[in-house]
This record gives sequence, C-alpha cells and structure tokens, in this order.
Amino acid sequence: MNEADFIAALRRMPLHPGARGLVDDGAVLDAAPLVVTTDTLVEGVHFLPHDPPADVAWKLVATNLSDLAAKGALVEGVMLNYPLGDAAWDRAFLDGLGAVMNRFHVRLIGGDTVSLRGCRVLTLTAFGRDAPAPARDGARPGDALWVTGTIGDAGLGLAIARGGYGPIALRDAYRRPLPRLTEGRALGPLVHAMMDVSDGLLIDAARMALASGLAVSIDLDAVPLSSEARVHGGEDRAARLAAATAGDDYELLFALPADATPPVAATRIGAFAPGQGLSLYDAGGPVALPLRLGFEHKPDR
Repeated sequence: MNEADFIAALRRMPLHPGARGLVDDGAVLDAAPLVVTTDTLVEGVHFLPHDPPADVAWKLVATNLSDLAAKGALVEGVMLNYPLGDAAWDRAFLDGLGAVMNRFHVRLIGGDTVSLRGCRVLTLTAFGRDAPAPARDGARPGDALWVTGTIGDAGLGLAIARGGYGPIALRDAYRRPLPRLTEGRALGPLVHAMMDVSDGLLIDAARMALASGLAVSIDLDAVPLSSEARVHGGEDRAARLAAATAGDDYELLFALPADATPPVAATRIGAFAPGQGLSLYDAGGPVALPLRLGFEHKPDR
C-alpha cells in the first residue's frame, strides 16, 4: 500500500468539511473556540508489537477523545500522522480507524503520511468545541474526589495481551478503551477540576492535587474494581494498589463540592484538604505509598 492508496482509503472515512476531500495541504476550520489535544503511541511503549493493528487504531483515537472528554468537549475532528509500512498492517489499521471513528462520530480533518523506519510511531491530534474546559488545577479544600467507571482493568488486560490467561473483557479494556465523552459533557459545567486517568489513578490524583496547591487523600477500599478484576486479580490491598497504579484506564477523575452528587455514574474515592501530597488509607488504617505511583516516561540509558 503506497501513500496514494492509503490516502484514497482515508477519503472513505467520515471526513470533516474542512478537510476539503483530503486533496489540499491544509484544512480550514471555522469552529471557535477549539480545544486541541494530541497523543502519540509508540510501538513497544504504548502498544505491543503483536497487538492487532485495528486495536492500535482504536486506542490511538480513543486516547485523544478521552482528553476531549476531560474538557467536556464535543468532538470536532482529528488529524492523523501515519507511517506507511507493511500493507496488510496498514489495511487492518484502516479497518480499526473506520470502526472507532464511526463508533464515536469522529470526522477526519487531515494529517500526513511518511515512510516507516524502525518501530511504529503514530500521532493523532483531536479538536473539540463547545467545551466548558475545566482545568486540573481548580480543586478546592473540602472537595470530594470522584472517578467514573472502574480502575485497573487495563493493567490486568496488558498482562493478558502479553500472553497471560484471563477474561477477554480485561484484555479489551487495554486494547479498546472507551472515552467518557457523554459523562464529560455532563460533568464539564459542574466540576471544579477534571482530567482523565491515563497514567494511573494515584499519579494522576497527585498531579491534580499538586496543580491545585492541595493535599489529597484516597480510600483504597473505595477504588472501584470490575467484577472481572475482582475475580482475576483479587481485591486485597496489594490488588488495589496494583489497580490504582496500572494506568490506561481512561476514566474521568474530578473534584466536586463535598455535598454535591455527580449527574453520572461515579464513585467517591477521596477528598482534598489544605496542604500538599498524596496519602492513602483503607479499613486497616494508613497505607504507605508505593514506590511507583503510575506510568512516567523516562529516557533509555
């Protein structure tokens, strides 16, 4: 599959009017103001070399849409930068791209193609509109900390994708996350702070607290686990710490006044207070912080 073939296939995707049929070097957008986010997936870092290409496409789009969800945005469109390599891989990627774009009503604006050299590096930029755009630095003393969905499924799913045994639902949580766009729209105008959980519940909660100039405490017993995770990975303190540091959850983490109830399904897991840092507790009392709070990029040495 050469560049012309790949772009011809992209023209069969849902196209944004500003894309001009993908025949121009630039797109024209008249929607303003816009929320803009971009994410890059690197083979061997963000996805496994043997992950199905269709799932990689899904995850590439979904991770960007999760950032828009955290801003309460409507999806305007996306731009794709893609390295052309193996034709069968490229075609399977296009199948997954079409599936995720149709699932979440996403339109392609444009992008770029290059020749593949070495590992695959895939970049998508997403644009959102009509966003209340809550920041992560708006939490206030006394606010409650909430999270949508369940935590830790993707971490268990990664181990399954690497060749382990376990429920397909957990593996799919890692390969095909579901961005909380509807929940983000409902929460956006109400929350004091919001972000998505990408690198791990603990590290992302600590980032929200740091940005807000506050301390945050989390009840490990309250961290929501799916039924599949409870059966497959357990639900004791060690299992909950593993879930809260695994990452790739793409749930929404948000701060609300202590007496407020969110308009979406969510779990209250902690609270903000004057001070600084992250602390953990459960029914047994204070819990020492793990050495690793979540995923952080570090240079190879």
